[in-house]
Amino acid sequence: MDAVAEGLWGLADYEEKKGEVGKAVKCLEAICQSQVSFLPIIEIKTRLRIATLLLNHSNNVNHAKSHLERSQLLLKSIPSCFELKCRAYSLLSQCYQLVGAIPSQKQILNKGLELISTSEDGFSGRLWYCNFNSQLANALTIEGDHHGSISALDNGLMCATQMCYPELQMFFATSILHVHLMQWENESSVRDALNRCNVIWESIELEKRQQCLGLLFYNELLHVFYLLRICDYKNAGQHVDKLDAAMKSDLQRRQQINELSKELDAVNESLSRSDLNYRDRSALSAKQAHLEEQLSNLTGNDKELSEPIYFGSARRTWEDKLELAPPPVDGEWLPKGAIYALIDLTVTVFNRPKGLFKECLKRIQSGLQTVQEELKKYGILDGMREVDLQHSAIWIASVYLMLLMHFLENKVAVDLTRSEFVEAQEGLVQMRNWYIRFPTILQASECVIEMLRGQYAHCVGCYDEANYHFLEASRLSENKSMQAMCFVYAAISYICMGDAESSAKALDLIGPVLGVMDSFTGVREKTSVLLAHGFLLMRQQNLQEARNRLAFGLQTTHNTLGNLQLVSQYLTVLGNLGLALRDTVQAREILRSSLTLAKKLNDIPTQIWVLSNLTAMYQQLGEKGSEMKNLDYQTKKVEDLQKRMSSACLSSHHVELIAKVKSEAHQLSETDIKRAISGPSMRVDLDIPESIGLSVTSPMASSSRLMDIDMGRLRKRKA
Repeated sequence: MDAVAEGLWGLADYEEKKGEVGKAVKCLEAICQSQVSFLPIIEIKTRLRIATLLLNHSNNVNHAKSHLERSQLLLKSIPSCFELKCRAYSLLSQCYQLVGAIPSQKQILNKGLELISTSEDGFSGRLWYCNFNSQLANALTIEGDHHGSISALDNGLMCATQMCYPELQMFFATSILHVHLMQWENESSVRDALNRCNVIWESIELEKRQQCLGLLFYNELLHVFYLLRICDYKNAGQHVDKLDAAMKSDLQRRQQINELSKELDAVNESLSRSDLNYRDRSALSAKQAHLEEQLSNLTGNDKELSEPIYFGSARRTWEDKLELAPPPVDGEWLPKGAIYALIDLTVTVFNRPKGLFKECLKRIQSGLQTVQEELKKYGILDGMREVDLQHSAIWIASVYLMLLMHFLENKVAVDLTRSEFVEAQEGLVQMRNWYIRFPTILQASECVIEMLRGQYAHCVGCYDEANYHFLEASRLSENKSMQAMCFVYAAISYICMGDAESSAKALDLIGPVLGVMDSFTGVREKTSVLLAHGFLLMRQQNLQEARNRLAFGLQTTHNTLGNLQLVSQYLTVLGNLGLALRDTVQAREILRSSLTLAKKLNDIPTQIWVLSNLTAMYQQLGEKGSEMKNLDYQTKKVEDLQKRMSSACLSSHHVELIAKVKSEAHQLSETDIKRAISGPSMRVDLDIPESIGLSVTSPMASSSRLMDIDMGRLRKRKA
């Protein structure tokens, strides 16, 4: 019967290579369903092969799980077969994770670790030990047990160190850093984890580092997440540039590979002709060998190391995978398409505070195109809802859907900054519609959508509605930083309403944030609340205290954030304050600087506010020519803004976006929520400093605004 099994295995391999996966499975199932008994070892190998095919090529996780559970029962009666037992445990663990059975997953992984502890299988055993600890750490992270996750990863790191395997050490070191970034108990722990990554990475030979593209992307992205979180833009820049250069280089390599592959296919087709003469065949054979050598140099050992990987029913080849660790660990953070989109997003987030909107919009468009193409591959088309998703597809769907929402959020923020209100409406409506269709996966986006609705309402002068949405967003988030920013935004809307009662409400919101502003990581919240408080003090005629607050906030913003819009708004308030204090020399210089920045950002409301202050100043100084010239330019800007606001208010989306009603959607069960939000894409937030806009009483009516939303405040609410 061994010969029969060998024949069916060979036939299954042949059918799989042709892409006939169903026929391959049938060949293998013929062994399991045979009335004639095969040896247990043959049945075990066959069932493992079937499970692998099902996991790689289909959504039939439960069928694969059944084969693996049967294999596990058969393996219990066999004293040896270490590799087969480890493979069965590993695959079964993956199945349990895909169906959300985390307790069963932990149980099977602990059995695997127990097996290794009684084995003397040397190097192979250590690799499996690393595999099981890596999977266990992921399972513990899903359950929210970050300390347990770090402990499992530390075990893997210790084992990799004993093996003198720096690339594997780097995999565990970066994974530990990732968990610390998620948990963020204290900055020193995160910094220590980051420094360990730096030491291990430098210990790897340069040539090997260049081959570890997955680790390079993973390490550099985690560095960017950390540096943006602490608002260290200066040092983050070099990591963003390194990521972008590596991505462009890899894209160029892939393009060369595709071109060479097409050329090689054409040569192979020509060689298949039977009427070729000897000279032509020799020339084509030489060209074939040359092309194969070029392809081999470009691809390295990728094809050997990376067995095709599949999520759901969408096939992913070796080109789509960024490995973090060698088999059998096979670590992978995100698919390559998601990494590329994340790099586009990172470049967008880094450039947006600088006002580089042209580059931002280019990257947003590139990222959206990548994400939409990937969503289409996984069958997430127009009209599909969360309930239509296969359970095993939830994780990969969450990766791309969250990226999609991040890109749309940044697009809305840029559009609001540029006073493109109609385009901002369209982006907001898209975000809301995606959330309604996928409320569990996109649960963390709910508070951001409300905050953006508040931003939009504020921009078009609907301050009461803006307050509602900001405060609603604060209630939807349990993150202290997000709540603080929402309170600051709501306070500014109250200040812009202008009456004494609203100013009192603004102070009630600002006061608690002022009291804890030094407790936040970075200075994002601090610079925002200082601007709001300084503006409020100026309104209350407490001019000297207002100047002190604003000067300190401006210095902090300039030294750490480099956020041009926030700097522009600080300068505008200080310029207005200078006029109130009769310091026209300083006011003139400050307001001109603010106007230059506002023009660069195409921030029309801030331009109008600055121009109105300059007009008032020229009037005080009796500079009639400058006053009339300035007033003429100011009038044109006011007309431009009014036209944009009118178009927005006439849109069919305007009323529904500012309405005091939050978006409602049906949530799935608590278990499914945990499964949906546990993917790696949810594990790190990109903290970006906010810009906020203000309005003041001026000789001419001007609009106030609240701008430049942070893309990275997608904090998940606790289920």
